[in-house]
Amino acid sequence: MLRTFRTDFHIHTCLSPCADIDMSPRAIVEQAVAQRLDCICICDHNSAENVAATVRAAADTPLTVLSGMEVTSQEEAHLMALFDTPDQALELQQIVYDHLPKDTHVEIGIEDQIVANEFDEVESFNTKLLFGATSLSLQDIVETIHRIGGLVIASHIDREGFSITGQLGFIPPDLPLDAVEISAATPLEEAKATFSHFGNFPMITNSDAHYIHDIGKVHTTFLLSEPTIEELKKAFLHVDGRKIS
Repeated sequence: MLRTFRTDFHIHTCLSPCADIDMSPRAIVEQAVAQRLDCICICDHNSAENVAATVRAAADTPLTVLSGMEVTSQEEAHLMALFDTPDQALELQQIVYDHLPKDTHVEIGIEDQIVANEFDEVESFNTKLLFGATSLSLQDIVETIHRIGGLVIASHIDREGFSITGQLGFIPPDLPLDAVEISAATPLEEAKATFSHFGNFPMITNSDAHYIHDIGKVHTTFLLSEPTIEELKKAFLHVDGRKIS
């Protein structure tokens, strides 16, 4: 049985240096439920340390939390990774950590990168330069995410900053993206007309929320049997009735 799922797949927690301190796992879940979202994904910059806590925070709610990350390539372009499980996201995290700038640390108290648990208690502070570019190429990142079993979405291609289109001026024709994301700043129909020359990629829109009130500000509706990576892959390919609706 297929049904509609309201999704927001690009949400940052207090682990991201650019996100508000109030973006804690439980607060995010509560706001997503209040916004009548069915499925979200946590996509912090170059880390997945708050993913499992957010999954646990949603355990007694109708909300599904997918496990993700927003990886910065060596070209300084952002790619979103979506996985079914926190373990998959943590596998990617280890690879990303191995390719972040070495011997570069963030001073606690200036840009707190908070690792929190499902009760919104501070567990630790991440001192890696999470907002920095990795030494991984776009192709490396896409291949790695697919090998681990995830989907790859090019972040906010309608923005100049930290997007593939903004950094390169084009999307490499041999880059096997699963979809592209349009930010909340651009209506989806306008984006389809404006960016069609970059390729026939499925387009979705997400909030890219860094503040609680932005969660669900825009969303994408899918027709699926359940909110899983396999079902989303079918929707992107328009297979077996699954689709972006």
